[in-house]
Amino acid sequence: MAPDPEDVVSDDEIQILQELMNIAFGKAAADLAEVMDMYVLLSVPGVGIMPARELPRFICSETLDHPRVSVVGQNFWGDFRGSAFLVLPSSGSKELLSLLGEQPGTADGAPYEPMDELERETLMEVGNIIIGACVGKLSELLGTVVRYTPPSATIDNPPASAIPPDLFDPGDSAVVLRTTLGFRDRDVKGFMSLVSSGGSIRWLKAALGRFMAQYA
Repeated sequence: MAPDPEDVVSDDEIQILQELMNIAFGKAAADLAEVMDMYVLLSVPGVGIMPARELPRFICSETLDHPRVSVVGQNFWGDFRGSAFLVLPSSGSKELLSLLGEQPGTADGAPYEPMDELERETLMEVGNIIIGACVGKLSELLGTVVRYTPPSATIDNPPASAIPPDLFDPGDSAVVLRTTLGFRDRDVKGFMSLVSSGGSIRWLKAALGRFMAQYA
C-alpha cells in the first residue's frame, strides 16, 4: 500500500529536522556531560524516514559488525507522540560503564549487583537523558511539550530481535537518527529512532512548516 501523501516527509523537511535534532543533541550532550562529569559530544550525521516495521531489518543492516546490541526504549506523548529507541552495540554500552568507572557492588566480599544489571541501569540512565533532552528540545523548538513514561532497557540482544516488529502498526513511521557519542578520545556509535503514527507525523510536518515559515 502506498503511503498517504500527507505522511510523506519531504527532503526539505528532513533537512530542517536534522538541523533541529543537532540543536537537541547539543542539549543532550550538555545534560550528559553534567551527569558524567566529563567532555561529551553528541552529533547526528544523518536523518532518515522509513516505515516502522522496517526498523528491525534496518538495525540488522547497520550492525553487521556487532552480533549483539543494547536498547533503551521510552514512550512519549503530546502533540508529537510515539516511542523512542536508542540502539547501541553491546560493546558500546559496556564502554559507557567503563567510562563511568562503575563496578558491581559487594556485600561481605560477595557481589550483590551483577554486572549485567549495572550495565542495564547505566544504559537506562544515559538513554533517559539522551531521549528526554532530544525529544524535549525538539518539541520545545516546535512549540509544544511532551510527557514520558519511565525508560526500559535490554542488553545483549541479537540485532534481529532487538525491537520486535509487532510493536508497530502498519501506518507507523520511524524517524531514524544516526548518532555518534564522543567521550574524550573514545566514540560510541549507534542510532536513535522516533516511531510515530501517521497522525503524529502529520503534526510534525505541519510544525516543521510553521518553523520554516518564521525564517522565510
